[in-house]
Amino acid sequence: MTNTNKTALGIDENIEGLLCYVLGFITGILFLVLEKDNKFVRFHAMQSIVTFLAFFVISMVIGIIPILGWILSSLMGLVGLVLWLLLMLKAYQGEMYKLPIAGDLAEKQIR
Repeated sequence: MTNTNKTALGIDENIEGLLCYVLGFITGILFLVLEKDNKFVRFHAMQSIVTFLAFFVISMVIGIIPILGWILSSLMGLVGLVLWLLLMLKAYQGEMYKLPIAGDLAEKQIR
């Protein structure tokens, strides 16, 4: 089911929710700052920040480790790509799809 509620920016909320993930935590921060009222968009923005900032930091730290770290960092990149696509799809479909840890943190922060 697709949501068509407008947001502060005048964009359908499902489109804005998808855009929260496009550049990972960067667009998450952007939409969290720009969207003050729409809980759907704010949730996806916060989940994007929590998820992809954690992926970025962990990948950088693990990537420092020779050989094994590089392999694990590459695998994290693949998992991150799959999550990125899944989260954009779910947001576009109008779902408040919650990841196990990041979704709970995001939900607590937007209340």
